Amino acid sequence: MRKYLQIVDRHKATTGKRFLNLFLDRLFIQAIYYAFFFIFGIGYSIVYGEGFSAENEDQNLTFSLILIFIYLALSFCYFFFMEYYLGKTIAKYITGTEVISIDGNKPTPQQIITRTFSRAVPFDPLSFLGNNGWHDSWSDTRVINGKNYVAEKQLKEEISSIGAKEMA
Repeated sequence: MRKYLQIVDRHKATTGKRFLNLFLDRLFIQAIYYAFFFIFGIGYSIVYGEGFSAENEDQNLTFSLILIFIYLALSFCYFFFMEYYLGKTIAKYITGTEVISIDGNKPTPQQIITRTFSRAVPFDPLSFLGNNGWHDSWSDTRVINGKNYVAEKQLKEEISSIGAKEMA
């Protein structure tokens, strides 16, 4: 288990910000999903000279399963790449929040993968009615208010460096 820092807990994002993140991220994923199929539809029409249509129930079922798989893959990619490389999704940029490990460091790839897959658990959004949501608890991460956290962390580091200079 990683060392838990109280400073991370003090700057956790509110439930309202977390809900707004959920709503906005789902909105952005939907927009990406529809843009993907819009571009795919145009490409299909150019190549085949007609729009796509499933002619029987087997093709409809197959097409539906493909759509679900593509939506899940886009969701996974959106959360993994945004949170791992940037520490935040588009919604978190808007709300001023970011993902951080409970030890105060950048989350590891394993933590982000665990976080991302945990979102697929039914009722995960309802888990935030408690203290921490499942995708935070299971991955040892938290969503914090970025500016407040950074300000307090810098202040503590400056105070520590002053003490270290006086002892030297």
